Amino acid sequence: MADQRLLNIINKSIAGELQALVQYMWQHVMAVGIESPAIRNMFRSTAMEEMKHAEKLAERLDLLGGVPTTTPDPIVVGGTLVEMIKANVKSEAETMKLYKQAIDLSIEAKDPVTRLMFEELLGDEEEHHKDFSDLLEK
Repeated sequence: MADQRLLNIINKSIAGELQALVQYMWQHVMAVGIESPAIRNMFRSTAMEEMKHAEKLAERLDLLGGVPTTTPDPIVVGGTLVEMIKANVKSEAETMKLYKQAIDLSIEAKDPVTRLMFEELLGDEEEHHKDFSDLLEK
């Protein structure tokens, strides 16, 4: 059986990815304003990436003997485009912090496959964070 702490952090990661995919998809639907068409597409494509992350994490958790959660972290969808983007920047920053902890825990648990998975996901989350942060600077 895998390290329970590792199973827990993978499940916490799934909850975050479920939150992000719903949040970004609903923002895609709700975004309005002059800048919204391009940003709506960004919300949608990022939601699709987060869905793939959730699937990857769930598959890894299942392989390690855990049961993937179906409960997302709290979802923030409404407000202006700026408010939506600020919520997303915050969410991505929290995810990056969690994934760095997961990488450290994977090393401690001597699980290089889980470590590599989290390193790859971290790279994607860093890109999402930069993309959303760049929007706020425009």
